[in-house]
Amino acid sequence: MSQEQKAVARARKAFLTGRSKPLEHRIRQLKNLQRLFVERQTEISDAMKKDLNKSEVGTQLFETLGLEGEINLAIKKLKEWAAPRPVEKNLLTLSDTVYIQPEPLGVVLIIGAWNYPWAVTIQPLIGAMAAGNAAVVKPSEVCAHTSKVMEYLLPIYIDKELYPVVTGGVPETQELLRQRFDHIFYTGNSMVGRLIMEAAAKHLTPVTLELGGKSPCYIDKNCDISIACRRITWGKYTNCGQTCIAPDYILCEPSIQDRVIEEVKKSIEDFYTDNPKTCTDYGRIINQRHFKRIMAMTEDSTVAVGGDSDESDCYIAPTVLRDVKPEAKVMQEEIFGPLLPVLPVGGLDEAIKFINQGEKPLALYIFSPDKKVIKRMIDETSSGGVLANDCLVHYSVSTLPFGGVGNSGMGSYHGKFSFDQLSHLRGCLIKELKMEGVNSMRYPPHTPKKLGWARFFILKNPDLGWMGRMALLAILAVVAAVVLQVSYGGREERDINEY
Repeated sequence: MSQEQKAVARARKAFLTGRSKPLEHRIRQLKNLQRLFVERQTEISDAMKKDLNKSEVGTQLFETLGLEGEINLAIKKLKEWAAPRPVEKNLLTLSDTVYIQPEPLGVVLIIGAWNYPWAVTIQPLIGAMAAGNAAVVKPSEVCAHTSKVMEYLLPIYIDKELYPVVTGGVPETQELLRQRFDHIFYTGNSMVGRLIMEAAAKHLTPVTLELGGKSPCYIDKNCDISIACRRITWGKYTNCGQTCIAPDYILCEPSIQDRVIEEVKKSIEDFYTDNPKTCTDYGRIINQRHFKRIMAMTEDSTVAVGGDSDESDCYIAPTVLRDVKPEAKVMQEEIFGPLLPVLPVGGLDEAIKFINQGEKPLALYIFSPDKKVIKRMIDETSSGGVLANDCLVHYSVSTLPFGGVGNSGMGSYHGKFSFDQLSHLRGCLIKELKMEGVNSMRYPPHTPKKLGWARFFILKNPDLGWMGRMALLAILAVVAAVVLQVSYGGREERDINEY
């Protein structure tokens, strides 16, 4: 039996003991996880510095602070989320108990990504734990130092049988995917996402795929271009552009292209000085393979800002490309790096048309003071999420579902959405062995009169208050007696005739 098989078997065995289900156990485990981020920040930051050149403050700001908030929310709201959820009744179920009961799915596989290795790996784990599941955690092998730290720290703080960590590369991931899980949660690219779905299909395992794509950014010529470009610069070059919801390219009218480029250049210097290579807040490309991939994208485009690079240091300066054509190399795939192409378009209509010609993106950004422009962009396009007049920050709103659509993913998470995504929402209806007369309309022999009563009870759905429901229950009792009398009367007549 492989190490991966053993980890899954241990998690399944631990789940079947039932110890992950009590709310007290879930909250205790979540609090333990929270302590990890308070007590082990130095180890976490040191590894992030080695992997992506993130500063300690940057690591807390973009990796662990959001996780602490997510844990706080889960602890605060867990009792409410896990409680039975009453639902609206129809006339036939007025006297019954009808509700939705969230229950754990079982064993969840979480495959993390390397760009924000703590944030995108632990956030779904929080949802899995809150929902009462066991979870096998597979951090990305690309961020090798963080993967080792995660493998070391998680078993110290949380139940190592319920939440085992499996490290390794492609062979280990493939072996994991051969095992049966109750849900697979993957963050990464759409090419691997297809392989995940294919493996999951063999066991009919549901999946959540948090993918990416080319997230467009439209700048209206009437907006405050200086502020817009400042926010776009922050959203684009944070983590050296290695963010799944980074603005991938800018669409704007030719008349403002020079101004946009100039304002982005000013913001780059404000944020990262005139030498970003020496700035502690500017990161590095994860490895040389991705460095070469990104640099190859610039070959047929004009560099307006930046363009400097150092392969030995995996450094690419914040770069802006001007007058980019739709057929350019940089427009053929998600950039996932610090290149910002500017594509001139004739206006809003042309921008919408261009966006709709491509795959549905994970995020869509609009900068405009005109609510009608924003509404048109929302109404006439499709994307995982939409943000007007800022970048990235919708990710931080726990009351919004975060996820893709089409090629950018399926399923969503954050806050209660994580809990629901990793729960089975079980429909429950509890009846009593009374008022059997009402049921007579569904029993043979079927008659036009019974059909008439059935149409009334099924198609009529009045909005009644408490008093109305009590009155209706009394009427139902009378109706039940009538239906019962009609049913038995008809049967007696039939029996006499047969006799």
